[in-house]
Amino acid sequence: MIDLYTAATPNGYKITIALEEMVIAYNLINVDLMAGEQKTPDFLKMNPNGRIPVIVDRNNDDFVIFESGAILIYLAEMSGKFYGSSPKQRTQILQWLMFQMSAVGPMMGQANVFFRYFPEKIDAVIDRYQNESKRLLSILNGQLKDNEYLVGDYSIADMATWPWAKIHAWSGVDISDLEHLQRWLDLVYQRPAVNKASSLPPPGDPEDIVKSAKAII
Repeated sequence: MIDLYTAATPNGYKITIALEEMVIAYNLINVDLMAGEQKTPDFLKMNPNGRIPVIVDRNNDDFVIFESGAILIYLAEMSGKFYGSSPKQRTQILQWLMFQMSAVGPMMGQANVFFRYFPEKIDAVIDRYQNESKRLLSILNGQLKDNEYLVGDYSIADMATWPWAKIHAWSGVDISDLEHLQRWLDLVYQRPAVNKASSLPPPGDPEDIVKSAKAII
């Protein structure tokens, strides 16, 4: 049994998707970010950075793991699923997973902050992060031109990237010219596990999301 400490964010949805796809039993614990539950002493013992998601593997001496990319790799290795069948395939999956972790997530996250949440609208900053997000999504589009999924077969790289790419409109990024990315977004969402997991926990009202984010930043 896995205890999953999470919230309705792209990084949180990565792990619910993985657990549902891998058919791993888990207990979902919704962390109230607005109330600051991620900054409590008990939570900081699990993740000193005070961020979700965190998992606790009750079948492995209550082993605690934070950082969504590390959690995905751990679950893939534990289940033997969605992580390739050779060192070469695993490396290809890892490079696209790291691309999401180091580029897509951080840039779109900043686009969200300055486009949606920041009290002052700074056009140059908004343009910078939206343009960089569009550039990164265009790279994904190019990779998907000749691949059904990011690394051929569906993998943890897709699980990590999809929750971020799907909120492009929230970041103020238009993908109408990225046809391969659009195809992939629809394809992944059609997977029953993704469809179910993308509402665990359920997303809040957009106005409440903005209010919560403004209170946190």
